[in-house]
Amino acid sequence: MKQAETTDELVAQLSEIGRMAVERGLVLASGGNLSARLPGSDRFVVTGSGTWLDRLGADDFSVMTTAGDVVGGNPSPSSEWKLHQRTYLVRGDVNAIVHIHPQHAVLVDAMGHPVRLLTLDHAAYVRSIGRTGYFPNGSDELADTAAAEAKAHDCVIMAHHGCSAVGPDVGMAFRRALNLEEAATATYRMLLLGDSTTAFPETAWRDLHA
Repeated sequence: MKQAETTDELVAQLSEIGRMAVERGLVLASGGNLSARLPGSDRFVVTGSGTWLDRLGADDFSVMTTAGDVVGGNPSPSSEWKLHQRTYLVRGDVNAIVHIHPQHAVLVDAMGHPVRLLTLDHAAYVRSIGRTGYFPNGSDELADTAAAEAKAHDCVIMAHHGCSAVGPDVGMAFRRALNLEEAATATYRMLLLGDSTTAFPETAWRDLHA
């Protein structure tokens, strides 16, 4: 998926990602929210409140500024708009945020186990995983703690809630979300087999990101 050049292209890409996320069981009904901006812009589009990610159209997106003002589109942005806004403020390199509710990532984290990166793709795309404690949906605490974790991590798990994956474009943000959930599924299966240590070799990870 190439870097979008217009807001209409951002909306089309996010709508496609929303459909794919629901089809893959990464989110249900009106859960989750998506956003994106053009590189260098202080405005972003974010899914509106109560929208179903597999039924998105142009009217389902709010246009907001990184100052937190709604300036166009749907007048009621997602209750999680602060999560997106504050992440953009601390990550100038991020142009897309995928916030979904993947079952295995949330489950493994809730059980007190770290999600382990197992494959080359996990190590290359997820890189590292941040996490937050549980905070109410739409709260300043959730937005601020997730943004703080996003300073160092491209994927953040929010306890008993979901995860956010960020990227320079919509495609990369979703790719990271997919790899995070695959890593969590692999971790869950390893735990079922009694394995609590197997992971991608640390030396190989360092070489990959040298």
